[in-house]
Parts: sequence; C-alpha cells; structure tokens
Amino acid sequence: MASPTIAPPKVLCIHDVAPNRRRGGDIRTLLSPATVGSTSGFLGTLTLEPGEFVTEHWHPYSEEFLYCVRGGVTARLDGQDHALPAEHGVCVPIGMRHRITNTGDETAFLVFHLSPLAPRPDLGHVDTEAVLNPDAAHTPIIRSGPWAESLPPGSRR
Repeated sequence: MASPTIAPPKVLCIHDVAPNRRRGGDIRTLLSPATVGSTSGFLGTLTLEPGEFVTEHWHPYSEEFLYCVRGGVTARLDGQDHALPAEHGVCVPIGMRHRITNTGDETAFLVFHLSPLAPRPDLGHVDTEAVLNPDAAHTPIIRSGPWAESLPPGSRR
C-alpha cells in the first residue's frame, strides 16, 4: 500500500498576511484553509491598542481558544466581563457571544485558534453589534514570503 502524499508545511509570518480591521483592532488570520490549506481550523493574531476592541460576535460552528501573550484585555463572554491578562487563555464555547476590549494602558497581543471550521467561510461569524469598518477588506491576503504567489485570487477568504 502506497503512503499518502503529504503537502510540505507552509511557514508564514504575521507580516505576510494583511490585517483585518473590519471588527476592530488588527486581526491577522495566519494559518487557514486560504493561506496554508488547513482542514480543521484556523489560527491568527489580534493586536489591540489601549481602548480598541473587537465588536461582539459569536461562532455557530467553532469554539475559540484565545491566549493573551502580552498586555491584557477584558473578554466579555455572554455579557459578563472576565479579565484576560498576559499569559492567560480562555476557551469561548460554540455559540457564546464575545467581545474583546483592551482596557489597559499598553498594546495587547493575543493568539487565537478556532475549530472546527464552518461549512463555508461566510457562516463562521455572526455579528451581534455593528462592525466598525464594514467596508474594510477581511480576506487574509498573503503579501510576501515564499507563498505570496501560491494562492489564486478566488481561493482567498
């Protein structure tokens, strides 16, 4: 029996991916079906300056793992505020409304992972308040690095 063909790993930098500022802050979906061909979830980063926030939304298919690397934020989960300081994480269950606010005085940097994937990218988020920048691009476009030319425009989400 032949071994399955395994695609080579794709290594990306957060600066290879365009920021998504649609819901607030600087969200970069780094490892996703569109950028690396993942099939079970996606990973990215969130940078929030003091006072910035990500508007409230929920995920009908995915739970979200959120880890604060530096700084600190307040995670409003189903209407209740929870401090999320540096070196702390939280799992946001499927269907739970959440909003992330930098209530501190320094830049906050977080890493997030969502899994499993929604059946289609447009079904992944349900906004419960108006997005801050509705006309902002929200597709992770690879701008540089070895995979910059590897994705046809129609494959980006």
